[in-house]
Amino acid sequence: MRVVKLSVIVPFYNVQTYAPDTLRSLRANARDDFEFLLVDDRSTDGTAEILQRARKDIPGAKVIVHERNGGLATARNTGLDAADGEYLTFLDGDDWLAPGYFADLVAAAERLECDFVRTDHVQATGRTRTVHRVPHGLRNVALSPRSVILPVDRTTPVDYPYAWAGIYHRRLLDRGLLHFTDGLRTAEDRPWIWRLHREAESFAAVGLLGLFYRRGVASSLTQIGDVRQLDFIRAFDQVVEETSRDADADLLLPKAVRTYCAVMAHHLGSIERFEPAVARTLRTMSANALRRLPAGLLDETLHSLGDRRAALLRRVRRRAGGDPAPAVTPAAASGARA
Repeated sequence: MRVVKLSVIVPFYNVQTYAPDTLRSLRANARDDFEFLLVDDRSTDGTAEILQRARKDIPGAKVIVHERNGGLATARNTGLDAADGEYLTFLDGDDWLAPGYFADLVAAAERLECDFVRTDHVQATGRTRTVHRVPHGLRNVALSPRSVILPVDRTTPVDYPYAWAGIYHRRLLDRGLLHFTDGLRTAEDRPWIWRLHREAESFAAVGLLGLFYRRGVASSLTQIGDVRQLDFIRAFDQVVEETSRDADADLLLPKAVRTYCAVMAHHLGSIERFEPAVARTLRTMSANALRRLPAGLLDETLHSLGDRRAALLRRVRRRAGGDPAPAVTPAAASGARA
């Protein structure tokens, strides 16, 4: 029986322009004990045909086709359910890798012997390349993941949520820590990374480069101002709710609330990119979300955020006492699919 060292889960949805680069980079990373789980999230362009050809060209490749479009979180879960590897990692269907990257990633995980390892990555925007590093200075040392969630007012590893920037031992999957919240169409990695850092036993950061994250893709949700973007509220509601049940909630919850407020202020500060109906719903959902947060902790958070972000949130907070705007359904707000 074939022993699988690494399972690589790669969701694809309408990325026919970029999928060939992604697949070529997987072929350059193939090894006899690696498997590549290519999940077609019911693409409507030429992606499906590209994947069927890749199944023959890439050693260890398996194509899984969704019956209906479910979004990134659900597609990753499909791959997790099919994975046989001792280690697991992710790649998005429009990103790519340097040759030999996965072999180096597995070697780092085996050397450090921890639950998960987080890596740096290269952001590719057009022809520009920028290195983004795990926000933790100590490298190549196994640590408690919980110990690096704080401080509250600094960028920490829970603010670097990218699932593809790391490798994860199968014992995390067996413990139920690697699945994503089904149906989240954006910010799906926020509850996921918080759960890992609260509940896993060991992690390390390494300075390995070789994963190229493509920014500025027109079909990416980071570029689309439709109702799917508002799932960040559901994602952070989950972060806050789960963290509030933690034994160290008094210590950790201020960090969760501050991050939630910072992300909310970011969306409110660029509200002009949303369709008008979605912008109204964003304001209403944000007001209701602020009302759900502990009032005293929210006051402390707003006081520490800085004038501009605090003003945005205080303005929308006042809406919480008024009549909510009509809800916007995905169909009404946009004809696009997740």
